[in-house]
Amino acid sequence: MKKTSVTIGYWAALICIATFVVWMICFVAIFLVNPPFQWTNISDFVGYSFTYNQTFKYVAQSMMLVFAPAFLVLLYAVNDVAPSEKKLLGNIGIGFASLFTVCVCMHYFIQISSVRLSIDKGQLDGLTQFIQSNPTSGIAGINLVGWTLFFSLASFFMAPVFSGNRLEKVIRMALICNGIICVLGGIGYVFDNVALIFLTLNFGMGGAVLTATVGMFLFFRRNRNTKTIIN
Repeated sequence: MKKTSVTIGYWAALICIATFVVWMICFVAIFLVNPPFQWTNISDFVGYSFTYNQTFKYVAQSMMLVFAPAFLVLLYAVNDVAPSEKKLLGNIGIGFASLFTVCVCMHYFIQISSVRLSIDKGQLDGLTQFIQSNPTSGIAGINLVGWTLFFSLASFFMAPVFSGNRLEKVIRMALICNGIICVLGGIGYVFDNVALIFLTLNFGMGGAVLTATVGMFLFFRRNRNTKTIIN
């Protein structure tokens, strides 16, 4: 059982790293290829969508659609190899990660399917509340509660599961930092502070998540041929 968990954790961590790196590349490419878009109304958004290349945006959204469930699987694998006294915290973290996954996957699937198809067909009635670029849309709120509340809580509760060697301490600190960063991003969204959102949920979270997932990948890679559990 532990060997299976280590193998699953290894591949889940690798998928998380790969999708997050591609997302970061696409995020940079969007700013280099297209002029920045600031939401005004649905007509301007549709015009922008037809005028400028949207490939990097859809690739980035697809990567997050994969990252979220892969991260949930990764936490399941971590919790399965953790000692029994830490499993309660791990289970709570998995619960919040499940809510994160539902919110994020719902959001990004709507963007790459319903929103894209509606724009292509010119069916714009009621679409405003389902567009990610509209910061006050209902779907943006669902996405942000996933990233800022549930993702942060999952990170906070999963962090204490790691407390052994140097690598585990790095993972724990990265998860704690990610939790703090996501909370700050949520505060920025609630108070409409664009600069705080941009710095926390793009640069800050990107570095913390990448550090944590790379750390977990290294942990599982070291133990692929053993039954080692987290200390």
